[in-house]
Amino acid sequence: MPEVKEYDAQNYDVIVVGAGHAGCEAALASARMGQETLLLTLNVDMLAFMPCNPSVGGPAKGIVVREIDALGGEMGRNIDKTYIQMRMLNTGKGPAVRALRAQADKAAYHRTMKHTIENTPHLTLRQGLVNSLIVEDGKARGVITATGARYHAGAVVLTAGTSSRGKIIIGELMYSSGPNNSLPSIKLSENLEQLGFKLRRFKTGTPPRVDGTSIDFSKTEEQPGDKTPNHFSFTTPDSMYLKDQLSCWMTYTNSHTHDIIRENLSRAPMFSGVIKGVGPRYCPSIEDKVVRFADKPRHQLFLEPEGRDTSEYYVGDFSTSMPEEIQLKMLHSVAGLEHAALMRPGYAIEYDVIEPWQLRANLETKVVANLFTAGQMNGTSGYEEAAGQGIMAGINAALRVQGKPAFTLGRDEAYIGVLIDDLVTKGTNEPYRLLTSRAEYRLLLRHDNADLRLTDKGHELGLIDEDRYAKFTAKRAAIEAEKQRLNTLRLKPSQVNDWLTAQGKPELKDSVTAAEFLRRPEVDYSVLTQFIPAADVDHRVTEQVEIQIKYAGYIAKEEAQVARLKRQEAKKIPAHIDYEAITGLATEARQKLTKIQPETLAQASRISGVNPADVAILSVYIEQGRIAKVH
Repeated sequence: MPEVKEYDAQNYDVIVVGAGHAGCEAALASARMGQETLLLTLNVDMLAFMPCNPSVGGPAKGIVVREIDALGGEMGRNIDKTYIQMRMLNTGKGPAVRALRAQADKAAYHRTMKHTIENTPHLTLRQGLVNSLIVEDGKARGVITATGARYHAGAVVLTAGTSSRGKIIIGELMYSSGPNNSLPSIKLSENLEQLGFKLRRFKTGTPPRVDGTSIDFSKTEEQPGDKTPNHFSFTTPDSMYLKDQLSCWMTYTNSHTHDIIRENLSRAPMFSGVIKGVGPRYCPSIEDKVVRFADKPRHQLFLEPEGRDTSEYYVGDFSTSMPEEIQLKMLHSVAGLEHAALMRPGYAIEYDVIEPWQLRANLETKVVANLFTAGQMNGTSGYEEAAGQGIMAGINAALRVQGKPAFTLGRDEAYIGVLIDDLVTKGTNEPYRLLTSRAEYRLLLRHDNADLRLTDKGHELGLIDEDRYAKFTAKRAAIEAEKQRLNTLRLKPSQVNDWLTAQGKPELKDSVTAAEFLRRPEVDYSVLTQFIPAADVDHRVTEQVEIQIKYAGYIAKEEAQVARLKRQEAKKIPAHIDYEAITGLATEARQKLTKIQPETLAQASRISGVNPADVAILSVYIEQGRIAKVH
């Protein structure tokens, strides 16, 4: 190895490597907690860049963005400043699956986040390619860049994303690159392997971009934004809601599109054997969809504007790595895109990920102490999942430097907790995408109550200032006061029976409380206030009151399940135990427990291959203190 030139050592509390969505949240969290933080990125002009879809949010993901905001993170505030369309999804369904989605102005999102980073105290932004870690006595102590600069710190956060030994593939063309033709990070992956980390290859892809002036929108279906104000950040006032939103548009593939794809599968890298990495199951390429769902006559596509000051459109759900000339034929077969001008071809990108079972619940690696990882290099997909990990890694890096206990979120507290627990407990064999179905307590983890779940925690960490916290506590008090009022006020049959009869609903025989009346399916808060005086409170308060009252029984059931879970979470497993010394464990359980090293009995119970009998045996051994330590 060539000798590294020694520059004057520059010392920080925390170093964050990579300035994508994970890196930005990690660096901001650390700096806002008072730690001198260095954010190193390959290219400062690609900070918080969106190499794939120009949007934030969606099912489960939108709830994560709200959780980041409730903890004091930046993604929600940044998209609220830079969106061009906002829509609430699943409005016809229950509150557990509702989620906000915003179309971003891609360039404005980057500029605004960069401005925030540059103007945050204790945070230094610098361009540099990190080649290796400085590790002393098994602990991360800093990084060394390609220019030989050495930076020292008490903790390091890696968020290298798809740049890690990135390889772009378009048809027969392959070349080393990060996303969107950026510089790849090659030597850092090699250094991680030298340190003993297990890496694997994943793949993701992106669709072509076309010139909006060449789209015939008359052949597509318009998808406008919502007129009712909604925001990702709890701090954004309704007065800032954007009125002149840009529409998205929907179109479909057809049999001709599918024929073009089938005729050229031999040139599709995914089917020709060129691509080795595992791709995302829940975001397949268009060629994969045509093969896997051969019976479907069409697939929907979304035409999404990339910004207010550009004519570039993202062809959503049309991810492909076909040769460029085939991509053009595919596009021209679609209604509205017959004359579409290709601005950027779609591509696949292969990259390295760290096997996430090598991480602890606080995202510190088990291989090297004081080293935290976050984002796509942990095996996830999506900006939101990356940002959620980023804020947690940044918080824990700062806490490590401060000598304070780790901060984690349970599966009952946040989707972020579900995400991290899934990664560190189960690992992942493909790019992980957060789904509402992954959360067993999703009625507790709603879009609307992220602040009630997490703002106290953000305040304790120093990420929520006193002014914001005072407004939050006032909102919480108003919710409780209104619930108490509705449980006190009573409605007589003579007040409401005429209305119930007009609705074709059974009449009341006895008086009921206003809360009981509100629980009826046909009654919402606006109906209720026809019969009782409306409280002088914000609509976010009444929304929360209505949901809490209507779903009180279901919420109570989930809270009882959580109480049982917490008893298992309280049973800690001693570190470095010898599972070989525990008689009665199944062989697979012994292997999995040794590999993952769970920290609690509850985490052990969630490991694939560890059955209830194994957990019971482990519990007895822990209680009796009979577990042998590894020497």
